[in-house]
Amino acid sequence: MHHSPKDRALIFDVEEINFEERVVARSHESSVLVDISAEWCAPCRVLAPLLHKLVAAYDGKFLLGLVDADENMKIAGRHKVRGFPTVVAYSHGKEIDRFHSSQTEGFLRRFIDSVIERHAAGMQKTI
Repeated sequence: MHHSPKDRALIFDVEEINFEERVVARSHESSVLVDISAEWCAPCRVLAPLLHKLVAAYDGKFLLGLVDADENMKIAGRHKVRGFPTVVAYSHGKEIDRFHSSQTEGFLRRFIDSVIERHAAGMQKTI
């Protein structure tokens, strides 16, 4: 998938070898949504463009990590993923929420707003 240069820092591929660095470490600065999906999964192909659109719409308020489950079964296993897509929200080094399957844009906006709010609340506690 082609990303514009501005989006490239906000949307990135995640693999087993760089999960800690790209997701866990970055989640201390910003909320990170991890989209665990598979090429062959039809709902994944519906969800992905919506997530990409929202990354741009939210203008950097959250990051999007993309995990190819077929290539990274350990990540899927560690998150006890039972179906694709599964989107896991990370904040301050921990999973704080998740959802499964394709969702409407309205659902996604509510989910993202909630994650961003909780991330901000967590930030205030650490200051």
